[in-house]
Amino acid sequence: MSQVAEAEFIILVKAERDVAYESPDHLCPWGTRRDNSRNKRFNHKLERLFQDITKTPAVLDLGCSGGGFVKTCIDDGWLAVGLEGSNYSKIHKRAEWLTIPGFLFTCDITGNFDVLLKNNKGESRLTFDVVTSWDVIEHIAEEDLAKVAENVKKHLNPGGFWILSVSPHEEIINGVRLHQTVQPKEWWINKFKQLGFENLDEYVRYFNTQFIRGPKYDAPGSFHLVLCVDKMKIPSVPKERLVQRLYDRWLGSPAQRRVKRLIVGD
Repeated sequence: MSQVAEAEFIILVKAERDVAYESPDHLCPWGTRRDNSRNKRFNHKLERLFQDITKTPAVLDLGCSGGGFVKTCIDDGWLAVGLEGSNYSKIHKRAEWLTIPGFLFTCDITGNFDVLLKNNKGESRLTFDVVTSWDVIEHIAEEDLAKVAENVKKHLNPGGFWILSVSPHEEIINGVRLHQTVQPKEWWINKFKQLGFENLDEYVRYFNTQFIRGPKYDAPGSFHLVLCVDKMKIPSVPKERLVQRLYDRWLGSPAQRRVKRLIVGD
């Protein structure tokens, strides 16, 4: 069990296994010792998505690596918690494990776990408006996907989203096969449907390439899914002006990166 004391509450993570000891990503740390992804444009669009509910979204990031995305959420005033299967970054106090250790926890998401909040009224499970998994789900063996989906469901608010980037390609590092389930997009959509989640293409279009990871952001060849359990309860896609849509396409593009290099250098 892990916990952190804040001003008026304690966050607890109770897990069947506090580290994914048998995972190739723990045995051969790669992304977990290198990645610390963030994208403030994604945060902006996520906040707009929930603006009519008059609250900021609470976020649970599965496979948080260095914790960069969680840190940006906290800096924006949101409640955010990150879970990571490997203890590499925690041991080495890498990236945001040094700056926000109380919001980042190790946990094997293929086993039972609960993220809890404890205050003067007692202890209760935290639920979140958004669960994210950036280049994580393909690292999970097919036989473990149902358990991960079950864990997401019990931590997801009825009107919430599970947002993922997924790689359909093999990744072998130093002879170790890191991607355990390598399948095309349609396979994943059907698999999640079997597990009780509906894919929402219109919401993928709303984010308009602005995710934490993806083809523009350190994950070439990947694709995105935005999933929900009950479509009747989720917030509507916000209306956007054409200039906002064009800006999303421009930001992070090869042309924008070239212009940035010309102006500020490498």
